[in-house]
Amino acid sequence: MACRIHIGLFTVMMVAATALPAGAQLLPQVTPKPAKAPATKPAQIVVETSPNAEVYLDDQYTGRASPEGRLVIANPKPGEHNLRVSLAGKREFQRKITVVAGKEVKIVATLADLPTAGSVRENPRDGLKYVWIPPGTFMMGCSPGDDGCYDNEKPSHQVAISRGFWIGQTQVTVGAYKRFAADTGRQMPHAPNFNRRWADDGMPIVNVTWDDAHDFCAWAGGRLPTEAEWEYAARGGSTAARYGPIDEIAWSFNNSWGHTHAVAQKRANGFGLFDVLGNVWEWVNNWYDQDYYQDSPSQDPPGPASGQYRVMRGGSCDSLPRLVRVSDRNWCTPALRIRHIGFRCGAEVAGP
Repeated sequence: MACRIHIGLFTVMMVAATALPAGAQLLPQVTPKPAKAPATKPAQIVVETSPNAEVYLDDQYTGRASPEGRLVIANPKPGEHNLRVSLAGKREFQRKITVVAGKEVKIVATLADLPTAGSVRENPRDGLKYVWIPPGTFMMGCSPGDDGCYDNEKPSHQVAISRGFWIGQTQVTVGAYKRFAADTGRQMPHAPNFNRRWADDGMPIVNVTWDDAHDFCAWAGGRLPTEAEWEYAARGGSTAARYGPIDEIAWSFNNSWGHTHAVAQKRANGFGLFDVLGNVWEWVNNWYDQDYYQDSPSQDPPGPASGQYRVMRGGSCDSLPRLVRVSDRNWCTPALRIRHIGFRCGAEVAGP
């Protein structure tokens, strides 16, 4: 036992021996260990989707959904991620998600059926019709047997369009552009002599810059098509320089009397698109590089990252027939306004 004894100014602690039973041992005093904090449960992303759908996190493939339509992504890093789920014949699912340490994120990725090739839908924003273009592969550039090609159309090369997209069935009309101008407070561009005061709403809009075209498509819910998307859609499954006799499919210098005409008066191509050749040149998204085909990507080529000029495709009512070909590549300064340049929109406009 222990006791404390006061001696003068000092206090002395004394321990008196306590008798132990025979054979007993004095055990050392043990300091108890602090309790361990519970381990942090790793984060996970649980994706519920269509069976066998492919799942990507930040464009990195993470696996396929089970036959029950479930996939668990274990221990993702905390923070923001891009989740993408795809399956052939289905519309791709994309979403930004936030992962918190120790938490489970559950995503139900419903994959809607894609439209069939040539399906037509009207975009309520601009009032125009859009056609569904399925993914596929085609030969881009100078067409077989076409002796009118320029060097910037060569070499002909195979390109894969990996995702289907919507594109305007016609060039953007005056009537559609009036909606845009009224909704955004913009001024209409200067009207040409052949459509004074923009009296004919069915004619293609002209005298628009590349920025005008870009802004209209963004307002309508999409963007300008890339040069590759444009040519793939314009060919409509054909490998020829034109998908039919020029007077049947296009307004050109030889038959237009020097001015544009209301859209959709000529024969459509294999995808159901009108006036992809002739009537007005069409701005596309790409910067121009005359040598781009020498080393362009074989899948979804986006075009050069920068440049001085923007690409125009398709020829116009003022073009000689040799320029009214699906592979012809023209270019202009983006700020140019002339009476034979217009555009059509693409991408996700009117999407399901």
